[in-house]
Amino acid sequence: MSLKRWISPETEFIELEGPVPLENGGSLPQVRVAYRTWGRPRSNATLVCHALTGSADADDWWADLFGPGKALDPERDYVVCANVLGGCYGTTGPTSREAGAFEPYGGTFPDVTIRDIVHIQARLLDRLGVDTLDLVVGGSMGGMQVLEWASLYPDRVDAIAPIATGPTQSAWGIALSEAQRQAIKADTNYAGGRYSLGSGPAQGLAAARSIAMISYRSPHNFVERFQRDQTEDGDYEVQSYLRHQGDKLVNRFDANTYLALIGAMDSHDIGRERGSVEAALRSIDQPALVISVSSDGLYPATEVAEMAHHLPNAEHHEIDAPHGHDAFLIRVGEVNDHLVEFIENHGLKRRLRRAAAN
Repeated sequence: MSLKRWISPETEFIELEGPVPLENGGSLPQVRVAYRTWGRPRSNATLVCHALTGSADADDWWADLFGPGKALDPERDYVVCANVLGGCYGTTGPTSREAGAFEPYGGTFPDVTIRDIVHIQARLLDRLGVDTLDLVVGGSMGGMQVLEWASLYPDRVDAIAPIATGPTQSAWGIALSEAQRQAIKADTNYAGGRYSLGSGPAQGLAAARSIAMISYRSPHNFVERFQRDQTEDGDYEVQSYLRHQGDKLVNRFDANTYLALIGAMDSHDIGRERGSVEAALRSIDQPALVISVSSDGLYPATEVAEMAHHLPNAEHHEIDAPHGHDAFLIRVGEVNDHLVEFIENHGLKRRLRRAAAN
């Protein structure tokens, strides 16, 4: 399997010289960052942060946010999205080779955290000449990055929109990650993470994706969509669906990358070394649009609303949808409407128009 075919031809790359320090200790000798941009380059931008298996192609997985009059308007905005540190769509991660090495990092790739990911994004923006961010927006793992941006670089961020995410990865989220981790490592082809692309733990990664898909949807969604219907082969439709989703991910993603990024998500704790979660949230005083999903079992709407309560300048909107966590990728029109209203209410659109005219 070659992951290169999944990297958009519009993707650009920047090399960051090292050593690049990591939060948990150690460093990387250098980091390559894959990114995409939309609109005319300037010193202020909108940053889009992707979720677990996403890429820099925000106009693909969030297409309905892009366009005239929408939340991300390339005629008005300068939009940046980068593949995260530890990813497999062009940014340095387990599929990368250290200079002079014969094999990729694989399972030896060092632990990275959400803060590490954000620091790399900040260095990318430095190289692009971006001083300030009018808005940082993202869902799920992307929302974790949004919160860390506001905490790590408060003077650089004007407004944030964390969507379908929480201030920490809960015990429930960590438990789901561990089940996925065990599925991958139990695959006989895992062998400690040392494998060549195309010969990795495909069954383990597919099983991990099945576990994840159950957490991304809701019981109501599964019952309504599949009932107890069966395929011509006698399998239940829901079984066929999960296998299909697993096969799709195996064809476009890397198992060690998956392990690295669920580890980064498990490490997410906005209150780490900041006193407490509540204290860290209270220190984020930028205008914040917080969006939850009514049926989200991974980041329940009540917990997201509680997070918004502790943000001093936040507004919270709940998307009423049966789809579960993935509604932020399905009900994109509603996400867009909330973002457009938020941008207008806080004068961001007027400021962005002025910046675009200069």
